[in-house]
Amino acid sequence: MNLKFKNRIALFNTLAVAFTTALVFGAIYLVVSTTAYRHLDNAILLEKEEVFGNLEWHRDSIIIKKMPEWEEAEHNQIEVNPTFLQIGDSKGQILFRTTNLLSDTLAFDYLSKKEAFSEGQISNQKIRIGQFPILNQAGNLIGQLTIAISLEESYNILNNLIWVMIIAFPLVLLIQFIASSYAASKAIKPVHALIRSASSINDSNIHTRLKLPVNTDELYMLTQTVNDLLARIERSMIQQKQFTSDASHEIRTPLSAIRGTLEVLIRKEREPKTYEEKIRLIIDQVDNLDALLDQLLQLARLDTSHTPSNKESVKLTTLISSRYISWEQQASEKKIDLQLIIPKETKVCADKFYLELILDNLLSNAIKYGKNRGFVSVIWNEEKQSLAIQDDGVGIPNEQLAHIFDRFYRIDEARNSLIKGNGLGLSIVKKLCELQNIGLSVESDLGKGSIFTLHFDSEVLLSKS
Repeated sequence: MNLKFKNRIALFNTLAVAFTTALVFGAIYLVVSTTAYRHLDNAILLEKEEVFGNLEWHRDSIIIKKMPEWEEAEHNQIEVNPTFLQIGDSKGQILFRTTNLLSDTLAFDYLSKKEAFSEGQISNQKIRIGQFPILNQAGNLIGQLTIAISLEESYNILNNLIWVMIIAFPLVLLIQFIASSYAASKAIKPVHALIRSASSINDSNIHTRLKLPVNTDELYMLTQTVNDLLARIERSMIQQKQFTSDASHEIRTPLSAIRGTLEVLIRKEREPKTYEEKIRLIIDQVDNLDALLDQLLQLARLDTSHTPSNKESVKLTTLISSRYISWEQQASEKKIDLQLIIPKETKVCADKFYLELILDNLLSNAIKYGKNRGFVSVIWNEEKQSLAIQDDGVGIPNEQLAHIFDRFYRIDEARNSLIKGNGLGLSIVKKLCELQNIGLSVESDLGKGSIFTLHFDSEVLLSKS
């Protein structure tokens, strides 16, 4: 059903009103009809008491007294509010009937011993009939008293009520639909304004935010949510532009160095030793470019991968020993003391490959930025269930701590120009930690060193075996 939102609201409201109105109309008809029939039945019962008060019986015979009751107008007329009386014996024979019955008779069950009410018709007139058994002193059935009252007035009232309801029902629904549609139009008018404002935002004015409504309601929450979404999109676009710019710069730098070196070589003939030196420089630049592309590929895979990490029981000492020789070689070049303070049987629940990449990046960074003849420590804290990688290197300024996990971000390029790197290692570490629900925090003092701490979830951490 392809309806506008306001029409759907109006339709649902109308259906609800239709159901409610049908219940109310039904209840009204039931109350009116019940009241009307109760009134007629009470009138019949009152008439019955009067008649029974003027009847006598002897054994199986019924004696009808001569009394003014039989001569009342209501028993003689048939046009206006007539009351019909009929007395029959236990054999079905009519003993008496009022003159207004003319040639008609009231049907009755001459063997019934129970009072009963029913509907019938005489002379094209609807009537309400009450039948009452006549019992003698011994309790034996000797006849039946049948009293009927015209039902025409009540029938006309009920019939008119039904027609009023039939005509009123669609009118009420039509009015309800129009009113609901109008009210819905007014209610969703701010939504249309929100749509127009949101549709005017593009990449050139992504910084624009929607105006918040005055009332703090659902529309306010929707607008706030859209603004939050725009803020995330803006940050993502800025990061994407920055990433493209930084990636281009990082790739262009080694390519420019390679091109410059080759141009120097072809200007004139050189000594073989010079060629060897320049070729080594080119190889270093190629290695840097290869490492950069490898890290970019890792980030691309992590960003697009929807495969959950393969968590398992990982013994830290076993994992670290597989990379220890490589780290020790890096540390030995700067005379750095590499310290491992981890209980032998410590286990964590993590993806073994991802955790190895995390530790490789953090330890390589700690060694890279550590002081010559300094130290790098890897310490397991059993109480906090955490693993800390600490160095005594250059440290990180407080104002830059919030940005160190941004891609291609490097602290103080002038100071670190001699340190190889492209600013992607910590971005990879952060992404890998997020994939495994591993907490990552950093503390640093400028000139004193840094501590990167991995916080493993205590609920999924495996105790020592």
